[in-house]
Amino acid sequence: MSQPALIAMAASSLVMIIIVAVRYLVTSGLFALWGERLRPGLHAGLGAQIRREIGWSLLSAAIYGLPAGIVAWGWHERGWTLIYQDATAYPLWWMPVSFLLCLLIHDSWFYWTHRLMHRPAIFRALHAVHHASRPPTAWAAMSFHPGEALTGAFVIPALVFVIPLHIGVVLAVLVTMTLMGVTNHMGWELFPTRLVHGRAGRWLITATHHQLHHDSYRCNYGLYFRLWDRLCRTDHGLGHFDRGGGRGQ
Repeated sequence: MSQPALIAMAASSLVMIIIVAVRYLVTSGLFALWGERLRPGLHAGLGAQIRREIGWSLLSAAIYGLPAGIVAWGWHERGWTLIYQDATAYPLWWMPVSFLLCLLIHDSWFYWTHRLMHRPAIFRALHAVHHASRPPTAWAAMSFHPGEALTGAFVIPALVFVIPLHIGVVLAVLVTMTLMGVTNHMGWELFPTRLVHGRAGRWLITATHHQLHHDSYRCNYGLYFRLWDRLCRTDHGLGHFDRGGGRGQ
């Protein structure tokens, strides 16, 4: 590969690292601020923890941004990926199907690697960084040891090489990943009780479900869906809080 190409690839990675970092700071910051407005004192006494969460998360942003930048450069400059922009290149129904497929694959990878992270030796070496957030806050969404961050950084970039994805679907997956990561850790339930305890709540993960994982450790390992938890009998229900942000109770 030529030197100009390497420089362009490095520049693309740097830009993507900045984008991931800013996306994290803005999204987590907004939800943290919202939580403080709704529940004054929500983060009282957690200043040192939040600073650690931000530090680990910015390091994770660099790890996530590097492969994303390489893939973005390869797509734009070399046509390496299966990302497409012409909405008529595939049937329109393929967009929602491919979006759901990406979430299912990502959720499956996350579930099994997450369970592996809870093996005692691996937990102490890697995953303990994430569980050091007690209680988790919106800033903890990407608070990972670099070794753990690596296990998640290549999932979505890898999918664009094997599954045809419209650029809009790629962006929708990234937005969903970001929002789910933040809202599942923010220490209060964003969604109304009727959703959390309704039919959708039996299959979708929200903060109430994921909070129990942070309380009990040995259950509720999923990211988006409760499917694998239910199949593997690791779904222990909902956590100790069930608050819908004052909406739709």
